[in-house]
Amino acid sequence: MNTTRNDSRLADIVRKLDDRTPLSLEDGVWLYHYPDVCALGSLANQVRERLHGDRTYFNINFHINATNVCHADCKFCSFARLEDGMPQAYTMSLEQIRGKLVERRGQPVTEIHIVNGLHPTLPWEYYLDTLRVLKAERPDIHLKAYTAVEIHDFAVRYDRSYEQVLRELVDAGLGSLPGGGAEIFAERVRKKICRDKATGEQWLDVHRTAHRLGLRTNCTMLYGTVETLEERVDHMIRLRSLQAETGGFQTFIPLSFHPDGNDLGKLPPPTGMDDLRTYAVARLMLDNIPHIKAYWVMLGLKTAQIAQSFGADDIDGTVQEEKIYHMAGAETPQALGRVELVRLIREAGRHAVERDTLYNVLWEDDGAPLDGIRVDASVPYSTAARRRLPIAVAEQDGGAA
Repeated sequence: MNTTRNDSRLADIVRKLDDRTPLSLEDGVWLYHYPDVCALGSLANQVRERLHGDRTYFNINFHINATNVCHADCKFCSFARLEDGMPQAYTMSLEQIRGKLVERRGQPVTEIHIVNGLHPTLPWEYYLDTLRVLKAERPDIHLKAYTAVEIHDFAVRYDRSYEQVLRELVDAGLGSLPGGGAEIFAERVRKKICRDKATGEQWLDVHRTAHRLGLRTNCTMLYGTVETLEERVDHMIRLRSLQAETGGFQTFIPLSFHPDGNDLGKLPPPTGMDDLRTYAVARLMLDNIPHIKAYWVMLGLKTAQIAQSFGADDIDGTVQEEKIYHMAGAETPQALGRVELVRLIREAGRHAVERDTLYNVLWEDDGAPLDGIRVDASVPYSTAARRRLPIAVAEQDGGAA
């Protein structure tokens, strides 16, 4: 790579970041190819700290995947089974769903994350009653439930508009939407990996409708299958465009492909460097989406820690009983405790902040000893060393973003 041309292009990007000018598709692809991953991470960290300082957010949550029966044929999925009765197929009863919350009655859980397969025969009332029984048990709990792909499927199967579906779900207790099902928006990729479920435009339109109704939502990108870098960056730009229109996205979560147990098992998974580049590029491209989440279940604990210096400011939560990624071969724990999360965040050099689903602050770490965490007061943490970009050309052209 031509060093002079390389430095000049980087300086142009730094100037855009200084001026709060959105980066172009060409900028994003160029950053993916930039050889110095540490410099890329430092640039993303500048933006991350401009937005959030040293904070890393987490919450106390758990997952309910009520059924893995699904009529869609997603090539990357290890979770779904075509019909009830197949090996590992299941559909929970409403009493079983309620029991998941009852057994955590003494825990300070603030959020339940609900994602399911696209079951072909369950009645509409099942999904409404799922929310109702959980709210009846814990009226204060926040229900983040049903991906845009599920909302689209409900609309088609139960002859409703997206707005009608969402209004009925809100009346039953829905609080926000998770970001799953986005995969990659490019039509070429969707034809290869998820040809028979909601299109990219339909996914975006569900979230557009949710935002118009006042719901906050998350957004995702599945990377590491058959997409190009251009298609990854295009995906980010489409999310950024919808955010400019509605302002309803809270968090972007890059999701790394796991190959075990699915039809794309011959593909290698993304490397750690690809993970970190994706987080950094996402933070630089998505200037109007507040948070970037390093989902530790998918990413692994160590990489999720490092990602906190590559643009991420959230590490998710306690999670508990996640099935989708563990059925695809994830070797991370099934759950983390609050103290473990604080330890991970502290050791990443960040300030742990417990949040609710909507990023209201519930608790902030004051650095005091916690059970199971050794505090070495002789080694105080300071971000001063990270405050300057280690990029000479950036300093010559006006400083860091």
